[in-house]
Amino acid sequence: MTEKKKTTIVLFSGDYDKAMAAYIIANGAAAYDHEVTIFHTFWGLNALRKDEVVTVKKGFMEKMFGKMMPRGAENLGLSKMHFAGFGPKMIKGVMKKHNALPLYQLVEMAQEQEVKLVACTMTMDLLGLQKEELLDGIDYAGVAAYLADAEKGNVNLFI
Repeated sequence: MTEKKKTTIVLFSGDYDKAMAAYIIANGAAAYDHEVTIFHTFWGLNALRKDEVVTVKKGFMEKMFGKMMPRGAENLGLSKMHFAGFGPKMIKGVMKKHNALPLYQLVEMAQEQEVKLVACTMTMDLLGLQKEELLDGIDYAGVAAYLADAEKGNVNLFI
């Protein structure tokens, strides 16, 4: 029996289009029977945030980060042509017209395909994010765990 190929992705960006690219690649790799890990760090963690407000105890700085960062995959901005929020509306309209899945559905599909979604615990501490604020069914780990996955990876991407 041959060992499964492994794909690892570091999702550093909090941009909608870049997160979409990461999830399209992840879902494609999983469909090709790769073992896939997406390690969400810094602004990439916002793709894992729940859409609704979750009440947790935080200090002042953590509250400020929480208010300034987008909440959930569908609230991320574009890397280019953001146009004060009109860019994301335009791209989502074009995507709908072409029957492309929105980011939140790509995240759900990744979970269904057992893509390992990992939240960086160090970044969570820095930004004041708590487990209750992130999606259910994800993993939590530091860079050492990502490196262990990446070391065995056939494809390693940084987005």
